Amino acid sequence: MSDHVIIAGAGIGGLTLALTLHQIGVPCTIIEAAKEMRPMGVGINIQPNAVRELFDLGITADDLDGVGIAAKEWALVGLNGKEVYAEPRGTDAGYFWPQYAVHRGAFHMMLYHKVIERIGENAVLLGAKVTGYDNKPASVAVHLSDGTTIDDRILIGADGIHSAVRAQMHPDQPPIHWGGAVMWRGTVRAKPWRTGSSFVGLGTHRQRMVMYPISKPDTDGLALINWIAEVTMDTDGGWHHQNWFRPASVDDFVHHFDEFRYDWLDVPAMLAQADCAYENPMIDRDPVATWVDGSVALIGDAAHAMYPTGSNGASQAIVDARVLGAALQKHGVTPDALTSFNDQLCGPISELVLRNRGAGPFGLLHILNDRCGGLFDDIDTVIPKQERADFMAKYKAAAGFAIEQLNAAPPTILVR
Repeated sequence: MSDHVIIAGAGIGGLTLALTLHQIGVPCTIIEAAKEMRPMGVGINIQPNAVRELFDLGITADDLDGVGIAAKEWALVGLNGKEVYAEPRGTDAGYFWPQYAVHRGAFHMMLYHKVIERIGENAVLLGAKVTGYDNKPASVAVHLSDGTTIDDRILIGADGIHSAVRAQMHPDQPPIHWGGAVMWRGTVRAKPWRTGSSFVGLGTHRQRMVMYPISKPDTDGLALINWIAEVTMDTDGGWHHQNWFRPASVDDFVHHFDEFRYDWLDVPAMLAQADCAYENPMIDRDPVATWVDGSVALIGDAAHAMYPTGSNGASQAIVDARVLGAALQKHGVTPDALTSFNDQLCGPISELVLRNRGAGPFGLLHILNDRCGGLFDDIDTVIPKQERADFMAKYKAAAGFAIEQLNAAPPTILVR
């Protein structure tokens, strides 16, 4: 049996892993349930630690410019429209690599086309799903939805928050966790704020808006803006809708933001011009003790589905793929490589899942609300500047993109 890898799921993590395995000379096949690959979702952020890995994979700034825009600033704003905290991002902050705000669907398809271009048309098997596995002494039997079984060296579950691989690995895992926050997402063409490429979080822990451009402005000065409207409500026993991600109408939720009108932004007016809207609950999964079972490992949302409060779910999936690739390069296509990967990431990223559940960097808005109800004249009298800076520094360190450590870190994979 050759050192071949089966990857369950052609999401961001699975595709990045396929490109990584190709880079280090390990053959693989992705098993993807969708019958065709098509762009889905709206905006996401790719943090500098993940952009570094993409660059090392030969994905260029031109590639990323084609699906998004380099971010320049991250800012939080209180209920009265005044700044709570702001900092530069990406190369403007001194990172060696940019941070990108991208259209998730376009980014996903870019990765897919890179896989097909580099590995070949047969690299992704569409319309099939990994349903389970049986570990053997030196391999794993991978069961597919069509009733067939493939014997291979290792199986990587990159099959998302509803992962069948994780469900078998952890049959007693709790159900998907919903803490009561509902998000409506969409895009709108509008004039960007502040730097022209700023991520802006606005509001309180009970209701807030997140907005950032995912394209450069056209000649009319308008860019494609990704927006997220979020309201926290009583969980009332769990999510009552059958679908976790469904089309919605702006009229369903815009009333929650009637008072979000400022001299620099009129939120209801902006939402009225939205070209799409989707509803989904803010969900994650409780951490598990291990991401590995013999010749099987989990990456991405299958391993650590997390709240998007830190804008690092996709980034962590990319980093997972690269750290796993480095382990396979060092230990061979063996369970020892999976154990090494698990030892490096499972503990700290499980802690990050819980940190994001506690609002992540948006925790500053929680502190603001507790101290002044979100309204203030001088933010320094409510949350001193050093306290704000320390809060953010701790989050970036936990999420793996503290600037000094990242800039000084050696490449994850050394290509021979």
